[in-house]
Amino acid sequence: MLKEHQMSQFLTTPEAARMLNVNARTLERWRIVGNGPKYRVFGGLVRYALEDLTEWAAARTRQSTSDQG
Repeated sequence: MLKEHQMSQFLTTPEAARMLNVNARTLERWRIVGNGPKYRVFGGLVRYALEDLTEWAAARTRQSTSDQG
């Protein structure tokens, strides 16, 4: 069992979208095509772990337009 300080903070789709500065519909589309951040489903509710969003965003860091990552 996880201790309270080890538990992830889970965000709703609109909250995650605000954090990434994208539209919530964009996150929904990314879930369908599979190129967005990891997400979880709890009782039919989609949630994003804060650390997954941070990791996903960091993986998209580029230094120039020719940088393919």
